[in-house]
Amino acid sequence: MEVIILPTKEECAYLGAGIIANLIRDNPKCVLGLATGSTPVPVYNELIRLHKENNLSFAEVTTFNLDEYIGLSADHPCSYRYFMQEQLFNEVDVDLNATHVPNGLADDVQSECESYEELITKSGGIDLQILGIGSDGHIGFNEPCSSLSSRTRMKTLTGETIEDNSRFFDSVDDVPRHCITMGVGTILDTRSVLLFAFGEGKADVISQSVEGPITSMVPASALQLHQRVKVIIDDAAASKLSNIDYYKEVYANRP
Repeated sequence: MEVIILPTKEECAYLGAGIIANLIRDNPKCVLGLATGSTPVPVYNELIRLHKENNLSFAEVTTFNLDEYIGLSADHPCSYRYFMQEQLFNEVDVDLNATHVPNGLADDVQSECESYEELITKSGGIDLQILGIGSDGHIGFNEPCSSLSSRTRMKTLTGETIEDNSRFFDSVDDVPRHCITMGVGTILDTRSVLLFAFGEGKADVISQSVEGPITSMVPASALQLHQRVKVIIDDAAASKLSNIDYYKEVYANRP
C-alpha cells in the first residue's frame, strides 16, 4: 500500500486522473471500476478536461460501477447511473453500451448480482478500481461486518451511511435502505486500486484502514492485502496517521 499525501484535494485529483489517463493511453481497451459520491468528482472533472484538451479518448474503455440503490430507476436523479451520466459519461466519448451499473430495478436481485460478477469476469477483470471511503470504513456499500471475501450482492445500509447520503436526497426518509454492491472480494480481485479521501472528517477512518488491523469492522482495511493500492489523500485526511512523515518522505524520494 502506497500512501500519497498532497496539500489539497485538487492536487490529489490531478495526480489520480493522470494515473488513470496513463493507463488508458497504454491500454485503450482497459476496464475501469468507478465510484460515486462527492469524493471522485474532482477526479472525473480532471478526466473530462484531459479528454477535451488533451484528446484522452474513452472510446474503447469498459467501465463497471461499484454499486446502485435498489428501487431507483436509471433516470432517477439520485441513482448512480444518473450520477455517472452527469459527472462523466455525457462529457467524454465512452460507449454507453460499455458502461455498467447494477440494475436497481432488477426483478431478481440475486440473479442480477451473479450476472454482474460474470460480466466483470467476461470483460477480463477490472484493471483499475477507483474508491472513496465511508466514515465507517465502507468501500462500495460493503458496510462494517461485511465478509472480506464477499462478492456482488444485496446489502442493507447502516443508519450512518443513510445519514451521510441523505444530503443527496430531499430527506433522510427518501434514502433507499438496500443496495447492490460489488463485494470486498470483488474489489480485491482488481489489478490496481486508487483510494481517495479528503477532509478532516475522513482522518480517523483513514488511520484505521491504513495502519490499523485488518478487520471486517473496517472493510477498507482489507486493502492492506492488495498488492497494488495507492491511497491518495489530502493533508487533512492524513492528519491522524502515525507514520505521516514517513509516507511523505517515501513519496518525495520515489525512484
